[in-house]
Amino acid sequence: MTKSDVLAALAEGIVTELRLEGVAPGDVDHQAPLFGDEGLGLDSLDAVELVVLVEKRFGVTIDDAETAREVFRNLDTLADHILAHAGT
Repeated sequence: MTKSDVLAALAEGIVTELRLEGVAPGDVDHQAPLFGDEGLGLDSLDAVELVVLVEKRFGVTIDDAETAREVFRNLDTLADHILAHAGT
């Protein structure tokens, strides 16, 4: 699985699983913040769903808040984490 594959799967999963209206997977900026007022504007409830999505689709767990803060900065950092930990 390439980083491009992971980014595409993440964008599609986030848009569909988190039910983001008016956003197409191809429109998601991989460098934009996932949380807060900028970027996708996800909130804490979305974070829980995102953890479940990553576990279900990629088999990668995110166990602690410190790791989650770093990993969930944007899609790029999340894809890097998934690639580093998939299959471990």
